[in-house]
Amino acid sequence: MQNRRDFLSALGVIAAGTILSSPLKAAIASSGKKLQVVLVGTGDRGNDFWGKRLVANYSDILEFTALVDINPGRVKYAAGYIGVGKKCGRYTSFEVMLEHHQPDLVIVATTDATHHEYIINALKNGIDVITEKPITTDEDKMQAILDAEQRYKRKVIVGFNLRWSPYALKVKELLSQNIIGDIVSVDFSWMLNTSHGASYFRRWHGQREHSGTLLVHKSTHHFDLLNWWLDSEPEEVYARGDLEFYGRNPKKKGVNCRSCNEKDSCKFYWDITDGGRDAFHQKLYVDNEKYDGYIRDNCLFRPEINIYDKMNLSIKYANNVYANYMLTTYSPWEGWRIAFNGKKGRLEAFVNVPYLSSEKLSQEELHDIEMSQDGKGKEKVEPIIIHKLWDKEQEIINVHYDISGHGGGDARLQDRIFIHPERTDPLKQSAGIREGAMSALIGIAARNSIESGRAVRIGSLTDLQPRAKSL
Repeated sequence: MQNRRDFLSALGVIAAGTILSSPLKAAIASSGKKLQVVLVGTGDRGNDFWGKRLVANYSDILEFTALVDINPGRVKYAAGYIGVGKKCGRYTSFEVMLEHHQPDLVIVATTDATHHEYIINALKNGIDVITEKPITTDEDKMQAILDAEQRYKRKVIVGFNLRWSPYALKVKELLSQNIIGDIVSVDFSWMLNTSHGASYFRRWHGQREHSGTLLVHKSTHHFDLLNWWLDSEPEEVYARGDLEFYGRNPKKKGVNCRSCNEKDSCKFYWDITDGGRDAFHQKLYVDNEKYDGYIRDNCLFRPEINIYDKMNLSIKYANNVYANYMLTTYSPWEGWRIAFNGKKGRLEAFVNVPYLSSEKLSQEELHDIEMSQDGKGKEKVEPIIIHKLWDKEQEIINVHYDISGHGGGDARLQDRIFIHPERTDPLKQSAGIREGAMSALIGIAARNSIESGRAVRIGSLTDLQPRAKSL
């Protein structure tokens, strides 16, 4: 009977569709001890998705033995919010934590530019890792992670939840059936609205030294979907990007929304201290600014912002598919549209496009439900349209799904990891280190292309060479 450590090591091959010999509950039953987990990074995502949700749904098979965050106030608040109990250690140093704990699994949910530090340190100490996307922010850190996984023989899983949304899965199923023939080109547009989109520019994400730009932090989600849908890997990227909406504005004098003298006139004003729906942010961030100076409600027009707010990419895949991608960060509505052109027809898919939907919720309500982890979601229906060459009629396939938890993807991703790793994976939904690398490398290549004005070959960034067909 395999033990818990062997089980976690085996998780790394889930992405290849390997059938595991035993689910985690059987391993727990044989050892009499729950999976020992450490969470590093207690911000929004760490607290809710990788913290509170795991405690609420998987406490019979795992337990948090420690929380780590550089901010002592945040880690203290997180312990209570997540509900880990008094026995769970609280640390501001990962190295000090390792002196007292030897976990089976480390979950990394820190700022993107620091992911590599914790991933490599965990692997070095014989610990498997689940990391939030993106796996890292530049090619040198990526190569260091790839080398560490090979050297220390532990595994890295990347939390790509969008693959697990029923709507995205239906797109994959249809493409896998060759319903429009061999794909030749793709047009993909993603819109962030002036609520969600603006939030990235308030936070650490607005500085490339922390996030690698939104091409790495945000678009990694989208690039991973493209790679998965196309069942191929990117070969070359040419990109353009600019900052022309947010960022430096000498007329704006406020450090953050709380200190701004334009509260009554700025359409982006956000009261993080209102005590209502943002009480969580006040307790987690505002009350703990004194420890590290991190401000959650930064001004959107501060001079430190140095990422792009509009981005356009041309991606050539190793199977010769051409893809065009556009990210807009200040749209009046939030959603996405994609069109696949094949030799037998065209497949179009879209989510939350207001003039194509009967949904009446506001943009803020839609985003709040999508991000919620309480299981109280809202079902909606979105169509996928198939139009065959020379056919007069289109085929419309309606997909029903719950919009909470990133379109139902969050719960399915965690169930796969912790409940059903033994199941086959014919559509390759699970993502390991190669999938995590290939998605982030598109964003890294795009940033390099914008800065150099030249196309960038993915194979020039790390030892990974693109494959025409994903394994």
